[in-house]
Amino acid sequence: MTENLTRITRVPNPKYQRSGPKSYVYLLNKYKFSPTKPGPYLLGGKVQQKGKHGMARLFGGRAHVQRVLQKRSDPDAQPGDVPAEDQQNDVEYICPVTIGTPGQTFDLNFDTGSADLWVGHFTSKSHHIAGVLTSRQIWSTELPKSIDASGHTVFDPKKSSTFKKTTGATWKITYGDGSGASGDVGTDVVNIGGLVVEGQSIELAKKLSAQFASGADDGLLGLGFGSINTVTPKPVATPVENMIAQKDIPKSSELFTAYLGSYKDKNDPDHGISFYTFGYIDETALAGQTPYYTPIDNSQGFWQFKSTTASINGKRVERSGNTAIADTGTTLALMDDKLCQAIYDTIPGAKYDEQQQGYLFPSNTGVDELPVVAFDVGGKEFAVQKEDLAFADAGNNMTYGGIQSRGDLPFDILGDTWLKAIYAIFDQGNKRFGAVVRSDPTQDPSVPTGQ
Repeated sequence: MTENLTRITRVPNPKYQRSGPKSYVYLLNKYKFSPTKPGPYLLGGKVQQKGKHGMARLFGGRAHVQRVLQKRSDPDAQPGDVPAEDQQNDVEYICPVTIGTPGQTFDLNFDTGSADLWVGHFTSKSHHIAGVLTSRQIWSTELPKSIDASGHTVFDPKKSSTFKKTTGATWKITYGDGSGASGDVGTDVVNIGGLVVEGQSIELAKKLSAQFASGADDGLLGLGFGSINTVTPKPVATPVENMIAQKDIPKSSELFTAYLGSYKDKNDPDHGISFYTFGYIDETALAGQTPYYTPIDNSQGFWQFKSTTASINGKRVERSGNTAIADTGTTLALMDDKLCQAIYDTIPGAKYDEQQQGYLFPSNTGVDELPVVAFDVGGKEFAVQKEDLAFADAGNNMTYGGIQSRGDLPFDILGDTWLKAIYAIFDQGNKRFGAVVRSDPTQDPSVPTGQ
């Protein structure tokens, strides 16, 4: 067993272009929260008709109002649909995964913020796959011919001798803007870094909403908990749950880990490497440290833990009852409005920009002018690297910050902005989250140009 345990390298998505507003819109869609700061994006009501299809519209039945993500082009305008150019698949890194016999290799986004396995968005010239997988959702030959899959690996079940269709099983997901995807389910052999998972459920898209063009990824592999799996009539097990059930990983190490590097770290001791492990903790990544663990609450399907304090330049901020989730499928970190304001109040020239619906600060801000911001993980705080407070170019010599408002979400989202500062241990067997500080002695606060 142990001879198959190895690092799974995360590689930069060559098509990813950083954009603060697009990453924020992605999160609005993913978590369906309502913004509490002013800006063009909002959750609004959209009337939908339930009834029979006529020549050009539905008739009969009843109308109902659905809450969907919308955009207001100017303060006096009525909100409308969010245009395609405002969106992108927020996938900065991808990992190779092989499916079927013989194996077909796909570049997937590993996402701890998806309870099943969800392949976020697959795009083409004018179409976009969006979906949550229970185990994995990938480009498949069941897609309509109108979908341009060029640039993506397309899964062909007929070419795999081990694929089996799951009779009667379907999946369907809907995003905050009303878009979505749906299709059939099957099982096959999945190879993740040498770990072979038998009978893993795979979601095959048959219907997709037109969305936005972006991304080199072929799908997303969810690393959350299967309790919010979307397959009906019966939820299916996630890859990690199957690794545990099939004893693919040791009983003593029913876990996976994430070490998220950056091109900015190429001169640091680890040279900015980025990887996942399954079934073991990488001793080199620990660098002699003992992991700090805290219990998690997985009742909502997330890696969620208590986070009742924060600190800004050493000044403690009490946040009674607050919780946070660790989400490798999110680039930003989202906090409550009061904490966001307090953070940016310490940066000279920082401001909230309504047009971009986010906090910005001057691009020439030096390392010494940036605050030390730390978030609590069940009793111990871990700080964001200063270089990751700068997320993307915002124009006019301003930078879009890596920490933004969580709106009316009841918990924080600790995405890559924070995760890059630690070596994260997702201990599924013991239902706990662990961390050690990642060594990064040099800080580059320049505006990121890529990964």
